[in-house]
Amino acid sequence: MNFLLYNFMNFLTSPPPPITFIGAGPGDPELITVKGQKAIRQADVIIFAGSLVPEAVIEDRKAGAAVYNSASMHLDEIIAVMKDAYARGKAVARVHTGDPSIYGSIREQIEELERLSIPYTVIPGVSSFLASAAALGREFTVPCISQTIICTRMEGRTPVPGPESIESLASHQASMCIFLSVHMIENLVEKLTRHYPLSTPVAIVQRASWPDQKIIKGTLHTIASLVKDENIDKTAMIMVGEFLGESFNNSLLYAKQFTHEYRKGQE
Repeated sequence: MNFLLYNFMNFLTSPPPPITFIGAGPGDPELITVKGQKAIRQADVIIFAGSLVPEAVIEDRKAGAAVYNSASMHLDEIIAVMKDAYARGKAVARVHTGDPSIYGSIREQIEELERLSIPYTVIPGVSSFLASAAALGREFTVPCISQTIICTRMEGRTPVPGPESIESLASHQASMCIFLSVHMIENLVEKLTRHYPLSTPVAIVQRASWPDQKIIKGTLHTIASLVKDENIDKTAMIMVGEFLGESFNNSLLYAKQFTHEYRKGQE
């Protein structure tokens, strides 16, 4: 049996692993999941979003693994690397920042893989909006204040559907996490204050979980000037809502008088 035929038969009996999309987390290399880190260690080819994912996330890769920085690549180039590696039986790790399902642009990659009949799997990650709440020591869902989290962005070069405009979403006065918009803070504040009072608390966390993380707190009345003073224009999460305030109600979950399946409440 010649070498090419042997490789083809081996491909049929032991197909290559699927392309693995991995959420690298918000920046701290220790905030990637165990499963995600394991996939990176086993990968022969790594394509990572180098403009947002620190190299420390992939430094524990196997010797000889090929590394591509997708920051300088377009979709066709990314798919070409995946296609070639899969055809050669190589394990591919596609590493995205945060969680790949939130502004990760994985849909178009998955569509191309499906067109090529290349299998894939997705490993979720810790999003920056969660890391930002952790940095502040705040909970988005506070009884009687907010039980809804809205994750959105301002319209820029990427359009936003009309019903999802900032003004429309702000009308709910829920806990809001606004991605990719800090460079438009003045316009954002103008839209938010159509429904939120000027006294509404706002917090901005730049580069959440990174060593140079920066936190700014204010209100809708003050936040634009604070952002300008701190020269923040990218890589920042904007959080808006009364969940950031000092007033809150305890949940029933740990109230001693509350009865549930695992505990009988006390009088």
